[in-house]
Amino acid sequence: MDPIAIIALSLGASWASGLNLYAAVLTLGILQDAGWVALPSHLQVLGSPVVLTVAAVLYLVEFFADKVPGVSTAWNAAHTFIRIPAAALLAAASVADIDPGWAFAAALIGGSVAAGTHFAKAGSRLAVGLIPFTGLAASLAEDFSAVAIVWVALAHPVALLVLLALFVGLLIWLLPKLFAAVRRLAQTVAGWFGGRSNAAP
Repeated sequence: MDPIAIIALSLGASWASGLNLYAAVLTLGILQDAGWVALPSHLQVLGSPVVLTVAAVLYLVEFFADKVPGVSTAWNAAHTFIRIPAAALLAAASVADIDPGWAFAAALIGGSVAAGTHFAKAGSRLAVGLIPFTGLAASLAEDFSAVAIVWVALAHPVALLVLLALFVGLLIWLLPKLFAAVRRLAQTVAGWFGGRSNAAP
């Protein structure tokens, strides 16, 4: 793979992992195992039967857990400690053939991209969670987007880099607003429980 393709793969895998880690790993593994793409040597393990089986099982668990209100919130909170380091690992493995320094830098950048994506996902879910069916629609869109991002990274690396730059710009604008909306929601819920406590004899 040429340098642009490797960078796009590294960043695309991180971006997709922030949305749905298991869908991203499963997509990369299937494409590698089927011979449709030749991943960098340190990522070719994703095509192994063990990795594919584990990723498929965890994807199915996430598919259903992420579409149940309440369960989705807990699942996303727990995956703060899974998606971000896993994305950093995928990013580092993508460029490990080039140089160890590049791998370390890629881990930092990939982890940051995944963190921004993950927190945007979790924050937007909380912000729209009270509206019926929006969580389900958002979850399905995220599943599709994770697979699409991996495909674009492999098939159209330059387009992936342009889309990611636009997404990062959107994140810079959106994240403060999402955090403010989540804080207001938390204050509203706390007010409900506070009001009930005061009303109790």
